[in-house]
Amino acid sequence: MSALKFETSTLAPRVLDEAAEWLMRLHDRAVTDEDRRACERWRQSHPDHARAWARAELLMNKLGGLPPALAMSSLARPARGNANSRRATLGRLAALLAAVPAGWLGWQVVEMADERGWMAGHRTATGERRELRLADGSRLTLNTASAVDVHFDGTQRLVVLRAGEIFIATAPDPAGVHRPFRVASAGGTLEALGTRFSVRKEEAGGATHIAVLEGAVRITPDRAAARVLPAGQQARFAADGIDSITPADASVLAWTQGMLLADGMRLADFAAELSRYRPGVLHCDAAVADLRISGAFPLAHTDGVLRMLVSTYPVDAATRLRGYWVTLVPRAAEEEGATGASKNISTRG
Repeated sequence: MSALKFETSTLAPRVLDEAAEWLMRLHDRAVTDEDRRACERWRQSHPDHARAWARAELLMNKLGGLPPALAMSSLARPARGNANSRRATLGRLAALLAAVPAGWLGWQVVEMADERGWMAGHRTATGERRELRLADGSRLTLNTASAVDVHFDGTQRLVVLRAGEIFIATAPDPAGVHRPFRVASAGGTLEALGTRFSVRKEEAGGATHIAVLEGAVRITPDRAAARVLPAGQQARFAADGIDSITPADASVLAWTQGMLLADGMRLADFAAELSRYRPGVLHCDAAVADLRISGAFPLAHTDGVLRMLVSTYPVDAATRLRGYWVTLVPRAAEEEGATGASKNISTRG
C-alpha cells in the first residue's frame, strides 16, 4: 500500500501540469488511439506519473460531485489557438489535482485507488480493450476500465481481478508440475478446469459474475461450499454463496468483438451498460427506463450509439457539463416522428 499513500504527499507542479494536459487531451473529441498509448507510456515511466494520473482519474470519476461552477471552469475547453486561455485552464486543473486528496476526498483516495486497481500490473482505460498472452500461453482479454494482477509461481497460476471484466482462454500448463489456474475476485476464487470463461467484478455489492463458454469452472465462495459451473452456464456469486445460475448466451462475450448486444433490454439497463465504455455520466430518466431496446451497437462509437437511439426510439439526449453528463429523456411531443433528432447530443464517446 505504500505506493498508494499520496493523500498527504506532494507531487511536483511539473508532474501535475503534465497530468492535467493528458486529462484534457484524452477527453478531447479529437483524441486518437496513439494519444491513449502515449498517455499510458507516460503513466508507466515514473511512479509519480502513476500517482498523478490516479488523481486525474479520481477527479473525473468524482466530477458529478464537484460544484457545477468549479467543474465548468476547470474542464471547459478554451477556443483553439487561444494559448493564454488554455494555459489558464490547465493551471486551474493542475491546482485541482493538487487539492483533490486533501480537499474534498481525503482518506477515500487510498481506498478507491486499491478498489479500482489504479496500481495493478495490467489495466485498461475507459473504452479500451487489451489482450495479453500470459507466460503459460493462456490468453487474457481486459474489457473497459479493468485491472488485474498476474502471479505465476511454482504452485499456482493466479490472476487477481481488481476491477472490471476479463475473458480468459486457458492453455495447457507447460510446467512439469500441476499448477491450477485461478482467478481471485470479490467474494471468492475461481478455478479453471480446461476452459474459456469471462469474469466481471461488480462495482458495488462485493459480488462477481461468471460465464463459462467452454470446459468448466469451480466456484469457491469465501464462506460457502464450492460448486462446478459447466459450459453454457453463467452465475453470480458473493462470499456467502452462489445464485442466479442461468444459461449463457452470445451477448456475454460480444464485448470482445467490440459490440454491445441488446435483445429487448430495458433502456435503463442499456444505458448503464453503455456508460461503462464512455467517460462522464450517462443516466436514464425514469419515464423511459422501461423502453425496450434491441440491436447490435459498436462500443467504439458511443456517440453514434446515442444518435442511433435518438433517431430510432422516442427519446432525446439532454447534455450538460460539455457532454460529460448525458440524460436520456422522453422526446418532446412536437419532435415525435422527426428523424435525425440528434441535435442535442454533444457527447464524448
